[in-house]
Amino acid sequence: MTELETAQTQTTLLDQVISDLEAGRQEELTTTLLGTHPAEVANLLESLPPEQRSELWDVVPVSQESEVLSFLHDEARTTIVDEMDQGELVAAAESMAPEDLAEFIDELPEDLTNALLISMDADHRKRLDSVLTFEEASAGRLMSTDVISVRKDVSIAVVLRWLRRHESLPPHTDSLMVIDDEGLYLGKLDVAHVLTSHPDTEVEAIMQPEAATVRDNLSEHDVAALFERRDLISVAVLDSVGKLLGRITIDDIVDVIREESDRALLRSAGLNDEEDMFAPVLPSARRRGVWLGINLITVFVAAWVIGRFEQALDQIVALAILLPIVASMGGIAGSQTLTLTIRALALNQIANANVRWLMTKEVLVGAVNGMVWALVVALVTYIWFGDIGIALIIGVALILNLLAAALSGIVIPLLLNRWGIDPALSGAVILTTVTDVIGFLSFLGLATLFLL
Repeated sequence: MTELETAQTQTTLLDQVISDLEAGRQEELTTTLLGTHPAEVANLLESLPPEQRSELWDVVPVSQESEVLSFLHDEARTTIVDEMDQGELVAAAESMAPEDLAEFIDELPEDLTNALLISMDADHRKRLDSVLTFEEASAGRLMSTDVISVRKDVSIAVVLRWLRRHESLPPHTDSLMVIDDEGLYLGKLDVAHVLTSHPDTEVEAIMQPEAATVRDNLSEHDVAALFERRDLISVAVLDSVGKLLGRITIDDIVDVIREESDRALLRSAGLNDEEDMFAPVLPSARRRGVWLGINLITVFVAAWVIGRFEQALDQIVALAILLPIVASMGGIAGSQTLTLTIRALALNQIANANVRWLMTKEVLVGAVNGMVWALVVALVTYIWFGDIGIALIIGVALILNLLAAALSGIVIPLLLNRWGIDPALSGAVILTTVTDVIGFLSFLGLATLFLL
């Protein structure tokens, strides 16, 4: 099925579910949900307004509840959890994997958390405690402790007998972890080698001791970057002394990459990365209003700069007509550099050794584009207004603003990143202010200096 066909199927399913909800067709809804993957059920819940979301959740089969909750985004999951009683929460939590349960528990009130912990069996509680010791968004929180490990001195025949004793293998098992008697990681053994090697071959002869590993405190962002660079399917997670703790698989990384992409997109508009499209009006308005207020301050700064040149604008109307051109060109040029810089930071491609080269390159790009488009704009301005003075001034102002935009587009995200502020969240607003102010100052300032 193509991506377009999949999207159309999901839309059709959503239309069907909404129709069944409005008509009160409970049996049809139950049948639909039983034949739908929990991830798709979670997507359906996130695609409904609060009242219909609650109605659909009441129809979700009990057997699916824990998986559906693990697939929901934080804000949507919170709206569901708020309507569940303690018994339902405990039942759903008992079926969750420790890494999913750790994320789930973080969002619960303390009394519910305590009730969940008390209800858990000792083994499940121990596995959960081991995950909760790690920081959020770290490899330790992301990993699964469900790992199959073998010793290096056993034969492939022994490994095969050991595997046959398991009713099933952990999802995405592409390799087995090789450890010593103390649990220290020695390497990995590809399942493909297990299946194709002679039964008498020892694990040590065909294992990969140089396989990639990650520390438990490595950020999930860096783990995702490692998977991307090396085309990994899974990776072992080790503690500070090299003891095997668990593994991270590609399905976990796909979630991380998707969440980072969503976060970057939403933060570029000043939105929370867990923004719920179907959240109530007042909470949504409050969250978005804060960013609008911040943006309003920057607009007033630009307006104040324009106000300083009121006399020039009164005497030469053409200046007011041409003013948006300078600001817009600077804003677009700056956003191009800003986007590339934020991407390079995310990929860890910028270091102290290459910053100077990047700055020089971006300034030169700004200079080339500035001169080319300054010539075009100056020519159009001269044809339009028949004033060589205004044409020359807007050309010079455009060059200055594109140079400033190029430099700001790389300096602003670098400074924000150094100060621990997400450039994707506030970089665009600061850049727009800089390009607007410099564009207005250069254009109106030069016009005041040479034309009045």
